[in-house]
Amino acid sequence: MSPFLNKAFGFDPKQHNVRTEIMAGVTTFLTMAYILAVNPGIFSALDMPGGAVFTATALAAIVGTLVMALYAKKPFGLAPGMGLNAFFVFTVCLGMGHSWQFALTAVLIEGLLFIILTVTKVRTWLVNAIPGTLKKAIGAGIGLFIAFIGLQNAEIIVNNDATLISLGDITHGKALLGLIGLFITAGLVMAKIRGGILWGILITAALGLVFKDPATGAAITTLPTGVVSLPASLDPIFFKFEWGQILSWDMLAVVFTFLFIDMFDTMGTIIGVHQGAGLTTKGEEIPGVEKMFLADSIATVAGACFGTSTTTTYVESAAGVGEGGRTGLTAFSIAVCFALALFLSPIFLAIPGAATAPALIIVGVMMMSSVKSIHWEDYCRAIPAFITIIMMPLAYSISDGILLGVISYVICHAIAGRFKSINITMWILAILFICKYIFI
Repeated sequence: MSPFLNKAFGFDPKQHNVRTEIMAGVTTFLTMAYILAVNPGIFSALDMPGGAVFTATALAAIVGTLVMALYAKKPFGLAPGMGLNAFFVFTVCLGMGHSWQFALTAVLIEGLLFIILTVTKVRTWLVNAIPGTLKKAIGAGIGLFIAFIGLQNAEIIVNNDATLISLGDITHGKALLGLIGLFITAGLVMAKIRGGILWGILITAALGLVFKDPATGAAITTLPTGVVSLPASLDPIFFKFEWGQILSWDMLAVVFTFLFIDMFDTMGTIIGVHQGAGLTTKGEEIPGVEKMFLADSIATVAGACFGTSTTTTYVESAAGVGEGGRTGLTAFSIAVCFALALFLSPIFLAIPGAATAPALIIVGVMMMSSVKSIHWEDYCRAIPAFITIIMMPLAYSISDGILLGVISYVICHAIAGRFKSINITMWILAILFICKYIFI
């Protein structure tokens, strides 16, 4: 069995454990399964059939994650990305007035361009050009970002017109459940219980059966009305492309924006999770990064064909890595869960965001460890690192955190006269990123 696992998933029985890898995969799936419910809701604004979008979302996740498992042999889950789906619906279609077929065509072109950029090693070149200080900051920034997502999912942190955000009502409903789940999960992790994060999700979900939502009076976790549900047909959205405007300026702008956001979101996730788990080499390089990028690119092309927005590597993969997932077997487990969700969607969709929030917060704690390696006494490095870290949660964007970090790194080193510390790639990236903010 071990030779097969090694060949298929890069599994080494001397370093890895099958049970740990599978539990890590289930943990990651539970933290990212919300996309199965959210994506059809977002695309309903375009009158795209919800059942078909659900099927397309699951299939895109299965294909992308299987490529990650079998080819890249890494523990990452992929699915249509949040933010990118909103840009697809609300900016390209509702804002610019284009059809969803036009937007799907843009996603397809973006995916094909990504494959070219990956095969030619342009994406790897960009990763290797980023200084080690910023790579460490990316890991910590993503930790804060996913913890912030968890706090919002549990309504511990809520929107506020006066101060943008504020503390929610932590004495009732989802917020109280999330806090109780957080301390349960923290206790399991501190006690070094194997699968502690996953058990935390399941226990919190079970407690949600007796916790009421003050707004509705209903239980936060609702028992599914059924168990088995056959997947809806893809026919209404499968391979529905619009070729008439592929040479238009609008298509160019949309493709470039998809490309830009996806590239740096994926890059940030891969760098950040590897940094947080201590999986980089001594030279701060990431083994097998080209294969991970190619898996991401293939997933985007497949997702466009199925009928959904850009498929990307999920930052929630950090939850599985935090559980000890290290090989493609973790990703394979995620893919199996998405396959089951096609037929058992009522069960998986019954787990509320308040139950997965503690996992994201705990993983955020784990990923903050990389800040100890940043030279805070050197302001040339500390200021760009801090900007990278703080802007990810505040701008609600991994890519903006990276872009602003790169710009500030170049500016700070230039002001200090430390030009030898700025490689030519960083100069080019800084100029491109400044142009992006000015013109896009």
